[in-house]
Amino acid sequence: MKFTIMVNEGPYQHQSADSALQFARAVLAQGHEIFRVFFYHDGVNNGTRLSVPPADDRLIQKEWSELSKEHDLDLVICIAAAQRRGIMDEAEAKRQGLDADNIIEGFRISGLGQLIEGGIEADRTVVFGD
Repeated sequence: MKFTIMVNEGPYQHQSADSALQFARAVLAQGHEIFRVFFYHDGVNNGTRLSVPPADDRLIQKEWSELSKEHDLDLVICIAAAQRRGIMDEAEAKRQGLDADNIIEGFRISGLGQLIEGGIEADRTVVFGD
């Protein structure tokens, strides 16, 4: 089965981001495919490389990045939600006249069309968060 996963909550506000990550791992362990993971609303905060949680806490952004490398996942951050929250890749930072980017490796920024395509291409779309 092929899945698209939508994550609407940030990594430290709700359980949703952790649940989405655990779901993705379980899906892959069972031999299923993930077409895309789309991060929307506060979920875009899962893609920042500048988060520094306490030493005894997990760094969920790094976990997503590593899972992406291991399984060649397409991790897409919604551009409109990212701009509102200060999440920029190099190209978007340059376009906005900013001198730095803050997106972690494995993520990319794109539009809602990527979510629509994910819904069309996948057998199931699973949403985590409000």
